[in-house]
Amino acid sequence: MLPWKRVFRPLAAVLLAAAVSVIPATAAHAASAPSTGWNDYSCKPSAAHPRPVVLVHGTFANSVDNWLGLAPYLEDRGYCVFSLDYGRLPGVPLIGGLGPVDASAAQLSTFVDKVLAATGAAKADLVGHSQGGMMPRYYLKFLGGAAKVNALVGIAPSNHGTDLDGLTNLLPYFPGVGDLLTTKTPALADQVVGSALLTKLNAGGDTVPGVHYTVIASKYDEVVTPYRSQFLSGSDVRNVLLQNLCAVDLSEHVLIGLTDRIAFHEVANSLDPAHATPTTCASALS
Repeated sequence: MLPWKRVFRPLAAVLLAAAVSVIPATAAHAASAPSTGWNDYSCKPSAAHPRPVVLVHGTFANSVDNWLGLAPYLEDRGYCVFSLDYGRLPGVPLIGGLGPVDASAAQLSTFVDKVLAATGAAKADLVGHSQGGMMPRYYLKFLGGAAKVNALVGIAPSNHGTDLDGLTNLLPYFPGVGDLLTTKTPALADQVVGSALLTKLNAGGDTVPGVHYTVIASKYDEVVTPYRSQFLSGSDVRNVLLQNLCAVDLSEHVLIGLTDRIAFHEVANSLDPAHATPTTCASALS
């Protein structure tokens, strides 16, 4: 075995472990989504909530498990909620978000068109976790999504890539590792700081006109690091640090998207800013 391969194995294990931490323990539930409310194509948006909400899962996740908390939360508040699977690789069951980000954005485009056709709405709102908060920006910027989307809410999004606390800075010292990541899990390579995908995505500005952007981050995020890299710059951007809303909230990369009702409350505020209420520690009980 070549020396670099012996070194690569533990490095790759660490990189994948950090990414795979977004897989909820309930992956067995991925076979089917709930039959009503969530992914119910007969749902028609109300006057109070006139746009369907499309949930975009993260790397190594899927359309059900990533949203077992947030989807019912929004459904209970009167939203038509939909979620898609994207970025599946051949021979890899249940989990997605692994394929090239630009190809995943094209899948999102097709799904949004399907949701808009079914609901009769002119635009949708997007809420994404991790890669799911970054990838839609490619759709908005390069695939015509800005004309079909009112708001993008990113929960712990990989907007400017991650160094996984510096680990990805080691990649240049191990020839072939980057190529292997690109071949086996292109989405991971696309989310490394300085990747060609992120360079293209962020060139000329982080946002596009006409879309309202919100980023919700936690200072305890251990996957998309440093956490400030999640924030966007632009004229229609709200960057929210969870601990500024509730100092004792300890949610990290996984929990902020899966179970944190404080973050969920801020998502709801972003979807309906005209009726927003203060997000505090007490929001965990709302």
